[in-house]
Order: sequence, then C-alpha cells, then structure tokens
Amino acid sequence: MLYSSLRSSLCGALAASLLALPAFGFDTAARSAWVYDMTTHTVLMDKDGNVPVPPASMSKLMTINMLFEALRDGRVTLDTTFSVSSRATEMTARGGSTMYLQEGDRPTVEDLLHGMIVNSGNDACIVVAEGLAGSEEAFAAQMTERARILGMEQSNFANSSGWPDPTHKMSMKDLGILARRLIEEFPEYYPLFAQTSYNYKDRAPANANNRNPLLKLGIGADGLKTGHTAEAGYGLVGSVKQGERRIIFAFAGTESDKARAEEAERITSWAFRQFALKTTTKAGTRLAEAPVHLGEAETVGLVPAEDIRLLVPAVAHGTLKGEVVYQGPVEAPIAKGTVLAELVIDVPELGPQRVPLVAEADVAKGGFMVRMKAAAQVLQARYFGSEAPAS
Repeated sequence: MLYSSLRSSLCGALAASLLALPAFGFDTAARSAWVYDMTTHTVLMDKDGNVPVPPASMSKLMTINMLFEALRDGRVTLDTTFSVSSRATEMTARGGSTMYLQEGDRPTVEDLLHGMIVNSGNDACIVVAEGLAGSEEAFAAQMTERARILGMEQSNFANSSGWPDPTHKMSMKDLGILARRLIEEFPEYYPLFAQTSYNYKDRAPANANNRNPLLKLGIGADGLKTGHTAEAGYGLVGSVKQGERRIIFAFAGTESDKARAEEAERITSWAFRQFALKTTTKAGTRLAEAPVHLGEAETVGLVPAEDIRLLVPAVAHGTLKGEVVYQGPVEAPIAKGTVLAELVIDVPELGPQRVPLVAEADVAKGGFMVRMKAAAQVLQARYFGSEAPAS
C-alpha cells in the first residue's frame, strides 16, 4: 500500500509538466560517446562509452590531472621551473601540436599548464612527465596506476601526450570521469580550460588559439580538450554550464574538425533542451514507513534528506513510478538521519534513479513492556500461527 501511494504522488506531481515538452530522441554521429549531467548525476547517453579507443590529445587531461595533484600536494608550485630535454624538442620536429619549447628554456608550471591546455603541446607534456617522474615511461606507468585508483578501468597510458601507440587507450566514460574530477577537485585551476589563447614567448601566434570550438559560441562552455589522430578521428571532451545545470561529455571518431564542432554543439543542445530539471519531492517529505523491531515506536518515517531533483526526459506520456526498498524490520535504536532505505524511481529512457531515504526521527530502544510484547508475539507465531487460539 505504501508503494502504491508513493507512485501516485510522484506521477501527479510531474505529469502536467511533462506533456508540454518535445519528443525524446537523439543519435550521435560519433563512434563512441558518453554524456553526463553533473547536477543530478545522471548518464544521459552511453554509446560504447566503456570501450577503450585511441584518445589522442584528450588523454592530456590525465597529464594535467597529475600536475594539478602535484600542485595540491605541494610538490610543485606555479612558479616551479622544469628543464626542457631534447626528447621534448624532438617531439615538435615530429609534428603535432606544440607550445614551441626549446632546449635551454625554463618554463614554469604555470607556463606548462597553459601550454598543455590551450596549445595542446606535446612538448609541454613531456617536460611535465620528466619533471615529475624522471622519464616519460615512468610517468605513463604512474598515470595508468592512478587511473585505476580513480575508477578509470579502461585507461592505459603509453605516453604523456596521446601520441599514437597501440597500447594507449581510454574509454569515453573514463574521460568523463576525469573531466568531472578536474571540475570538482580543482576549481582554482579549472578556469584555465576556458582560456582562448596563449603564446609562449611570442613564438607561435598561429598555434596560440584554443582548439575547443564551443568556447566561442557563448553557450556556457568552459572546457575541456580536443583530440585528433588519423586512427582516433576527431574527438572532444566538453563541459557546458547553463543555469543550474552542468553537463560533461566525451566523444571520439567524428570525421573532420567541422564535424567535431557540429557534433559538440548538437550534443550540448540536446542535453539541455530535451531534459528538464524537476524537484519531485521536498526534503523531509515522508514517503514511506518502515517497521521497527524492539523500538519505542512501531514504525519510523522514511524521508529524503535533500530535495529530490531529477532530470525528466521529453516523453509524450510523462509518468514516474517508484518504490521504496529496504530490509526490515529495522532494529532500534535508530538515529534521525540514518540511511535506512532507497527510493528507486523509474525515469523513462534514463532507467532507474536511486535516492537514499533516511530516518525521519530518532527511535529509542523499547523498554521492558516492548520486549515482553515482542516475545509474546514470537511465541504466538511459533505455537499458534498468525491467529490467536480459539477459546
């Protein structure tokens, strides 16, 4: 009965607003893609998102993360300088993106961050790798190990820059996990991703511009990284904030720079226009009750600790169904705010969304009479079944 009441209240709250929205539906031209709403922690699209593919320069985000971590840990500062090896300068001669470092330069960590983020400099990545780990090989191994710790299961790094290598792979989901980390864990450095140009020592005005096509559109884009090789195609890891919502996405395998720009804008428009952010239930609203074993109260209310906010897709017939799942009866004593249950809401097209429910109030352990009553109920069930004996 409680489940039935819950379903009814959720459907009634949302149905009227859903009917006015346009139809749901989207397919990306990218070979693989992963789109995530950071505000509600909802995966909006997963097209082969867990398949490892060549990430090209998008894997520079992991090198940047390693340097951000070194800054946070105090192992380096923005003013720390690194030397430039012949290996770094030879990378420029091999082609690819560069910040045009030369042997004898002493770039600071701040210079190198700009060089990696804005210029996508392969040379900058090698300087960072050698400066932090002694060699690029050692640094790549550290990147792979760190990726596993961060939950990036499909990432393996052979170098610091994304230079083509058959063993250098990442999934779009892993790139999304990494993007989220850079945004949430390093807010003091994240604005660097929105910088549109950087020209180290005025050496390369032609390579000074940030390649991210979204930054110039005025749609709230503020990161993160493009990538391109012949094998990988054209890809992008993007982040856009509009109003209360922020989305991140990663895709790979579009056919041209133009196609990449168009696909990035299409994904952004779809993610913001085809989903509405709704508060379905206010914090503290009792959604169900759980029986309490040996408590002063026989039941405890189950409530969300925070407002339940969901992304609702554009569907023609907007109804939500939910159920409360818990293991009961719950043993007393119970502290207010303790997580006791989970509300599972079936959102069309997005699947089940899970919200923790907590105890509405404290429930103390029952006294002597409560325990005696419980013992009598056990004896009755054991010897007489659920019904009292006939007189």
